[in-house]
Amino acid sequence: MISPAQITGLILAGGRAQRMGGIDKGLIPFLGKPLIESAIKRLGNQVGPILINANRNITKYATYGHPVIVDETPDFSGPLAGFSAGLKACTSPYLLTVPCDSPLLPADLGIKLATEMTRGDFQLVYASTKEINDKIWAQPVFCLMRADLKEPLEIFIKKGDLKIDRWFKELHTSTVVFDDTQAFANINTPEELKRLEEASI
Repeated sequence: MISPAQITGLILAGGRAQRMGGIDKGLIPFLGKPLIESAIKRLGNQVGPILINANRNITKYATYGHPVIVDETPDFSGPLAGFSAGLKACTSPYLLTVPCDSPLLPADLGIKLATEMTRGDFQLVYASTKEINDKIWAQPVFCLMRADLKEPLEIFIKKGDLKIDRWFKELHTSTVVFDDTQAFANINTPEELKRLEEASI
């Protein structure tokens, strides 16, 4: 069994947030506190060390007491760039990634993905949700990966490809379907922020 101590948590806060007017999403207040605080709190018991991937406001993120790592690729290259930076800084056997803008992320995310990881000796396990119409919807930025994927990911990125689904297809992967779709709700617009705050009160 994989224990939390064997997992490094990576909070992805390096996006451009264009639909939020370009402001840094991790620092947007959610119920009075920056979104990054919700992610840190939710991950706290699920992992050992925590890393924050950010490409601006580095000093502000550093005040939370966790290492802040930046993308090596320019121009806000997306989650794979964050994954790559996280894998290079990771000193544990596994890396669990979550976005900074899903403040209700599951408290059992790590344990469920880790259980599936050991069941099939997978390289990467990601979360999915079952929608109202029974469609299974992938949530690829919520994933647990083996730290030895550092070099394969670096090779993939050097080919000029930054599409997360294409990289997953090159790996031995599995998914865990979560029933609570609200736990994966993310904030991309001011309207979504308002709705999620109202639903959380």
